Amino acid sequence: MTNTNHSLIPQGTIFSYIVGLLFSLVLTLSAYVIVTQLQMPRVLLIGVVLTLAMVQMIVQLIFFLHLLHESKPRWNLVFFVSIFGIVFIVVVASIWIMQHLNYNMMPRDIMKYVHDQQGGF
Repeated sequence: MTNTNHSLIPQGTIFSYIVGLLFSLVLTLSAYVIVTQLQMPRVLLIGVVLTLAMVQMIVQLIFFLHLLHESKPRWNLVFFVSIFGIVFIVVVASIWIMQHLNYNMMPRDIMKYVHDQQGGF
């Protein structure tokens, strides 16, 4: 039977919370400025915003949820990385499905075909 002393695990301080808040604000404002002010290709813009979102997630996990200050941080890290992978797959697959639905539906072409072949509605 092992006795773990949780009082030896460092807790968050006001300084660490302020640093985390400042990092989060900088990342949020930089994403806002990039989207509103900079003119860049859409694919690059999405990649940059997703990268900033991932960095902000890591900052919040470290500074606010104290991911690295746990007694067994590896298991928590494995859990969060696997959850992040699942969410990433779901988001990318959803974007891919919506893009292909938009491409494959083509309502103007369908309406033109119905009008030409059927003589209208």
